Amino acid sequence: MTPEAWLLLAAGVLLLLAVWTGWTLVRLRRLAARVDRAWATLDAQLQRRAGLAEELARQHPAALGEGVRARLAAGAAGARAARDTGDRELAENALGHELRELPADLPGVPAALRTDLAGTQTRVALARRFYNDAVRDTRELRGRRSSRWAGLHRRRPLPRYFDIDDRLGGIGVGADVAGRRAS
Repeated sequence: MTPEAWLLLAAGVLLLLAVWTGWTLVRLRRLAARVDRAWATLDAQLQRRAGLAEELARQHPAALGEGVRARLAAGAAGARAARDTGDRELAENALGHELRELPADLPGVPAALRTDLAGTQTRVALARRFYNDAVRDTRELRGRRSSRWAGLHRRRPLPRYFDIDDRLGGIGVGADVAGRRAS
């Protein structure tokens, strides 16, 4: 091969490498934005759940009983406080446990509040799954050998999974509301 052919070949390889790097950087930026949006959604749903639990404990103490009301209020306050400090996953797990332990029939609690709380529980579970999917995709792309060798997004911290027990249970919506959903 002539020197010109070698230069042309080297230029082609460098061009392919530059295209790959640019494409991967764009993809990493999109994934970072996806993680940020998913976290904002998850955070909003967690805050909504804590607010509804707090409202339930504050406005309907007779339906809950004093011990349950106190634990639910403490769980909601802990979840709100852990937003900025402490172990948020632990606090959210405690609140979720208290909500799951509530009986399906809460006399005196409006069906709208029970339905809102049950719906928020479902939205928390979905938002957590979407967030963890975005984290998984980001970690997978950044963990590839070629991405590590090129040092792409090296300075950005790897996003963390958000692992809470978000099983659905407790907070029944009542037969009247469940019947309307089935129709």
